[in-house]
Amino acid sequence: MAKNTTNISKDIQSRKDIELLVDEFYKMVIKDDLIGHFFTKVIELDWDRHIPVMYDFWETSLLGEMKYKGNPMLKHIELSKKETLKPEHYERWLSLWKQSIRGNFEGEKAETAIQRGRQIGELMKIKIEKYT
Repeated sequence: MAKNTTNISKDIQSRKDIELLVDEFYKMVIKDDLIGHFFTKVIELDWDRHIPVMYDFWETSLLGEMKYKGNPMLKHIELSKKETLKPEHYERWLSLWKQSIRGNFEGEKAETAIQRGRQIGELMKIKIEKYT
């Protein structure tokens, strides 16, 4: 999907918007020197399966469409057992997440997406420290 290069004045409103956001985010993540290897080497994601799950997760979280079923905490606990997730990894994830949002959207849902990303990261830090 193409990045919104016009004057950004659109909020996250639809599945298509979620897809754009997630796609733009992962384009940055896989190239990132600090966290990219988690997605390409540590767990070698099946992108054809992972990306639609992420669409469902964020559509559920931001738009209230109950499409996601799963436990992301368990997946990240398993990941951290393979290679420890550190605070700087969460910080980078959130920074890239915010860049993806700010580069494509503005508005209430966009701000909610940033806040949810921050909350998820904080919760994951607590859970991973407790269970790994």
